Amino acid sequence: MTTPMSRLLEEVSRDHFPYPPATPDQIETFEQRVGWRLDPDLRAFYLHCNGAELIERLPDTPYRMLPLSKIVRARVAIYGEDDDKWGPASVYALCDVQDGNYVLVEVSRQENGRYPLFDGDHEAWPDPAYCKQVASSFSEFLEQVLRTRRSLYWIPG
Repeated sequence: MTTPMSRLLEEVSRDHFPYPPATPDQIETFEQRVGWRLDPDLRAFYLHCNGAELIERLPDTPYRMLPLSKIVRARVAIYGEDDDKWGPASVYALCDVQDGNYVLVEVSRQENGRYPLFDGDHEAWPDPAYCKQVASSFSEFLEQVLRTRRSLYWIPG
């Protein structure tokens, strides 16, 4: 049976620039390092490819899905400091969207068993008035990116 996520992953492999898959050991090492488990969408993605450049190759890609080894807290990615004054410890940079901006994953809560994703504008982070939720799951975000195929960062949530 083909699932919506498997169709998205097939499209990433066919039309984009995926990295080689993560091994189960790499996923386990990642989860031990960060202290949270990948949700089903993220686990499927990383078992399929340990990151990817979407739409264009680097340096022009508007969406670089970070490999597990590059995923860090949003406050570290954006400000270079792991300090509560730069946002909650439960938000991680998942996708580099250029110019110091990221799509972020909030791992302290789930919606239907999936982590929500947020805009990580480096000039506004962590202000919730500006850093809005862009998707209720990774598969929803990936679908938006693949359907719009736009080289623009902002995606309507």
